[in-house]
Amino acid sequence: MNAVWLKQGLSFLFIFLFQVLVLKQVHLIWGSFNYISLIIIPLWYMLLPVQTPRWLLVAIGFISGMLVDWFYDSPGVFASAGTFIGFARPIILSYVEPKGGFRSISIPSKFHLGLNWFVTYASVMLLVYLLFYFSMEVFTPAYLVKILLKTIFSFILSILLMLLYVFIFDPE
Repeated sequence: MNAVWLKQGLSFLFIFLFQVLVLKQVHLIWGSFNYISLIIIPLWYMLLPVQTPRWLLVAIGFISGMLVDWFYDSPGVFASAGTFIGFARPIILSYVEPKGGFRSISIPSKFHLGLNWFVTYASVMLLVYLLFYFSMEVFTPAYLVKILLKTIFSFILSILLMLLYVFIFDPE
């Protein structure tokens, strides 16, 4: 069990540093079109062991979100989204649970459950995370169209980056 958490810690360090040192510097703006943010930090929450208790997921989401907020100068936006996805992850896992369940699987990855399952799981998790994140960023329903556009366009590039990460650094 300690080896799994050591691997998860190294995975978090890499994803975190890539998010705050590289992706923060990438600005995809075409004219007045500013609807793309590259966010891959939810990948780490996705790859945590299935048996991780909800309280620990929420705490991990909050603490890691606060760390990202510190680099982004965004007071609590990543922390709130991380906390929310920590709370929502068990619910999402119950909806996408494979027929055989998770009884012999510790990490929900493409290696253990297949690429189709992982893409479905990652897509749902990322959409929920991004929708909540962009909603907290503006904190008003008046910008619903902007929130949805940012969610859709950010989702497309972020999921491609996540899948690239999973193919290069397979968790197993």
